Amino acid sequence: MLLEHEQMLWEQGVEHIAGVDEVGRGCLFGDVVAAAVILPKGLVLEEIDDSKKLSPKKREQLYELIEREAVAIGVGVVDVATIEAINIKQAARLAMKQAVEKLKPAAQYLLVDAEKVDVPLPQMAIIHGDAMSQSIAAASIIAKVTRDRMCLHWDLEYPEYGLALHKGYATKLHREKILEYGATPLHRQTFLKNLLAQQEQLELF
Repeated sequence: MLLEHEQMLWEQGVEHIAGVDEVGRGCLFGDVVAAAVILPKGLVLEEIDDSKKLSPKKREQLYELIEREAVAIGVGVVDVATIEAINIKQAARLAMKQAVEKLKPAAQYLLVDAEKVDVPLPQMAIIHGDAMSQSIAAASIIAKVTRDRMCLHWDLEYPEYGLALHKGYATKLHREKILEYGATPLHRQTFLKNLLAQQEQLELF
């Protein structure tokens, strides 16, 4: 049952509960994206789940459904330059803050996937929240589809890196392409330093 936390809050009279999640934290390439979603009180969306467990086609279908049904949706995007300047953890938190602040109507309470959002609202951090809360799962789907669509644009800009396939994560293909072509301006240099250091270590053996 993905509505246990929401049910408890609804019973306390809290109506506008926002689920909050981010994607792209572990990527070598591109922006980090967060979403905040307020769903109507009592709404049950049977197929909603952690976005990582869903096929791209199913995520797209649920994205459209969430857009239709949601009371409010906010999306936050933090670019590579900011990720490099303040570190990925702070950048992910900033994207979440942006997403929450864009909600109209505003949230009264936040359910957050294992994080704290820097806004003066009551909130609960839930470990594996995208598998435990319908609101967080909805936010994870909105954030994932938004970022995947951005990856398709980036793939047109940098076609040799295979971004449409791996979405910027550190797959074998992506690492090989970086070593072959070098980094683009949208690669996260701080992440690449670790990757290239590991690569050098492997080559020594």
